[in-house]
Amino acid sequence: MSAVVESPRVWLGATARILLPVLLALLAGGLILLILGKDPLEYYGYVVQRGLLTWAGLQESITRSAPLLLIAAGLIIAFRAGIWNLGVDGQFLLSAVAASALAPALAGSLPDWLVLLLSCLLAFAVGALWSVVPAILKARYGINEIITSLMMSFLGISFANVLVKLVFRDPATTVPQTVTLPVEDRLLRLFGNTINLGILIALLAVILVHLMMTRTAFGLKLQVVGANPRAALHAGLPVGRLTIATFALSAGFAGLAGAVEVVGVLGTIRADWNPAYGLLVVPLVFLARFNGWAVIAFVFAFAVLQIGGESAARRIGVPHFYVLVLVGLLLLFLAVVEYLDHLRRQRRGQ
Repeated sequence: MSAVVESPRVWLGATARILLPVLLALLAGGLILLILGKDPLEYYGYVVQRGLLTWAGLQESITRSAPLLLIAAGLIIAFRAGIWNLGVDGQFLLSAVAASALAPALAGSLPDWLVLLLSCLLAFAVGALWSVVPAILKARYGINEIITSLMMSFLGISFANVLVKLVFRDPATTVPQTVTLPVEDRLLRLFGNTINLGILIALLAVILVHLMMTRTAFGLKLQVVGANPRAALHAGLPVGRLTIATFALSAGFAGLAGAVEVVGVLGTIRADWNPAYGLLVVPLVFLARFNGWAVIAFVFAFAVLQIGGESAARRIGVPHFYVLVLVGLLLLFLAVVEYLDHLRRQRRGQ
């Protein structure tokens, strides 16, 4: 009987820990807008209208969700394994440049589907390879991966810009960018609109990662390593190899996100382009409690906020990066709610 009573309480508590930081961030963001002399209801109204209620905005929101979901898939693997892969932006950008160089070079000489497949595989491999240094330093020497992955991200972003400007630059343009992949050679458009096949690839990736982490022996091993590396080592698990595999998979999905963005939407990479999706997805994965199904909902909501926020910022006269303020507030309140929940559990345990 107690289990039956406890179950709704647990469910309500988990729901509150998820929704409360979101509501607090929106309220605090609205208060900041009021202080700036802007109408928060007008801002949020424009966000919903532009990002969700118009057909063009909805297509943009769905399209924007694809790279974010692929990055989230990789972060789910890393965080469940207790690893902080914060080098996502470097992995994403380097892989995007690699895909933007390969796809136009092969277009016309190979079938379109094969060109796109090879570009995606190359991007996955480039992302995974760029994680080798922090992975080995973590697995062999126990060096904190937060520092090493961030440093590799900085190097990756800088190196990607060098490649665009010096190695893969399109000589036919005055703007430093890679050769443009023709629209007809990009990922298949679904139902004749701007949404491309990338969203289906991303959804499949998140679902497969969720099932891998919750239903397979490999996923269980990664979670054991994340929960207690010493216990996993004493249990005979190859902690070093599992750590490297975690990095490779996490970074590989970030690389695949870069490829999907290039061969599905942009068709080219310009110098100094960096959407910085990596760190934006981190709070969404934590809000979802590393659950793939919940991640899909949160990522789509964030994509609506991004697309709608750009239009709302122009209409009411606030900086276009005000969305980042909301993300920062979300991180802050997420930490506060987690801390209060931790104190509550400690008191109950005493």
